Amino acid sequence: MSAGKHFVSDPKDLVRNSLSGLVSANPHLALDEKEKVTYVKDLAMLRTKQVTLFCGGGSGHEPAHAGFVGHGMLTAAVSGHVFASPTSSQVLSCLRRVYSEEHGTLVVIKNYTGDVLNFGRAVERFKSESVNLGKPLPKVAMVVVDDDVGVVNPNDDDEGGVGRRGLAGTVLVNKFAGAKAASGGSLSQVKEVAEYVISNTFTIGCALNAASVPGQGLPRVLGDDDIEIGMGIHNEPGFETKKPQPADILIPSLVDHIVNSAPFKRAHTARTGRVILMVNNLGATSNLELGLVTKLAVDATRNCGLESVRVYSGTYMTGLAMPGVSISLLVLPEDETHRNELLALADQSAQCPGWVNQTWIEDAGCTDESARAPAVQVKPASNETWEKVIALAYRNVVADEPQVTLLDQLMGDGDCGQVLLSGATAINDAAQSTQLPLNDPAAALARISSIVEDAMGGTSGIIYCLFLDGLAQQLRSLNVADNASLNSQLWGQAMLGALDTLYQYTTARPGHRTLIDALEPFASTLAKNGSLEQALDAADKGAAATAHMQPKRGRAVYVQQKDNLADAGAAGLVSVLKGIVSALQ
Repeated sequence: MSAGKHFVSDPKDLVRNSLSGLVSANPHLALDEKEKVTYVKDLAMLRTKQVTLFCGGGSGHEPAHAGFVGHGMLTAAVSGHVFASPTSSQVLSCLRRVYSEEHGTLVVIKNYTGDVLNFGRAVERFKSESVNLGKPLPKVAMVVVDDDVGVVNPNDDDEGGVGRRGLAGTVLVNKFAGAKAASGGSLSQVKEVAEYVISNTFTIGCALNAASVPGQGLPRVLGDDDIEIGMGIHNEPGFETKKPQPADILIPSLVDHIVNSAPFKRAHTARTGRVILMVNNLGATSNLELGLVTKLAVDATRNCGLESVRVYSGTYMTGLAMPGVSISLLVLPEDETHRNELLALADQSAQCPGWVNQTWIEDAGCTDESARAPAVQVKPASNETWEKVIALAYRNVVADEPQVTLLDQLMGDGDCGQVLLSGATAINDAAQSTQLPLNDPAAALARISSIVEDAMGGTSGIIYCLFLDGLAQQLRSLNVADNASLNSQLWGQAMLGALDTLYQYTTARPGHRTLIDALEPFASTLAKNGSLEQALDAADKGAAATAHMQPKRGRAVYVQQKDNLADAGAAGLVSVLKGIVSALQ
């Protein structure tokens, strides 16, 4: 791995310091340094006037997303580490801060698993907070941008699959939705505009090389005589490596790929129409070359029978200092009235530093400090049954961790066993030190979910969190106030409800070779007959069956299937369930 050269002191502080620099240069912005949330200073006033909206994701894509915070676009943005989703706690802090009780809030994210799960969990936690405080469900909507047509996963199916990635089209979603909100649109109207842009924007990228990551260097290097079509903004491989071509051949081929892609054809059968063209610098393309690319993209679009009625050319969504470009086409409606409405939104001023040209905005003169969690009084309490369940589940995970880790090394990234053990250890430590409110099942699960988020990284951790959040909500809705109110079937019913919550944020289902193959049969059997033994048997069989399934979700999608190897996540979950059941027998 090449070292790469960067302007950096400590990579761990790079994101926070970069955001601080952005705010220093733009006095209409403020920064919550702890949660890495950038927001407009006059937020308190703005919440009373319009729908608020925010976006976010991993850092390294600047100016996205913090650079698009300002009147006429985003109300706030939340930033994770470089190429890593912000945690659900960060997102929740942002949502608490920007939420407009009167008008509602729209959340915009790119289609990456970590973003969908963490932002989704934050929305669910926010709903739970409101309900627990006796308030109605908050007016919050979330949209997911998936404009990439460079890589369409072959395992995607009618159930949704891993899906297409979110790229520079996200900026167009922010622009149009932000303009609609600033114009006084309702939450449903703002969401409708966002969904139109999502459904009708198509993007492809081309890179001359991967990007060096501060503190890590280059993850891979293209040959001197290679370029890559479809490379992702996190250095993900594209769909074709080829020899460099003259720009007047390469750029038209990218436009042709868009208009001939299956997603474009499904959405637009006509070969004529009006479009908005966005030519995006992926980070390290000179302005001189970008001008040439823009000219060629306009010509190629015209040659495909499409009229570029607006052309945006600049740096909008980068992959750090990636030498490359992406091209996006937003197809406008055939209906003239609808088309003119969208063009009016396109032309509306956006007072933020990242939109084409930096705009100087006078200091708004006030800040808002309302992003605090509601005060929830939770008193730790011990309970012999709960403590036994946690202790035996922990022992089982300790014993099975080497096997779970081995399974993940062969079919994934090798961390599943260690991540699960980290979560189990943290929960066990909390129980032994009487930090959990074990006399209140819903409160205990909510607290355990927070512990899991802090202790477990990766996709499996957030899946456990979302399930536990849903389970806590279900127990509250079933009016379960204490342990005496519970029985096995009631637990099963609550688990099925929690699965419904989880299914809002992941397309993984039984048969996709994930931990769902063990979790769903356990919950279904328990809800049906209340038998822990039969439920555990069903989960065990479900996990074993994954050894012969074609992976459809997770990193295993990209790895050749190896027969007789069960899914590590499913095996890890069965280890937990065996400990729980043995404690209750």
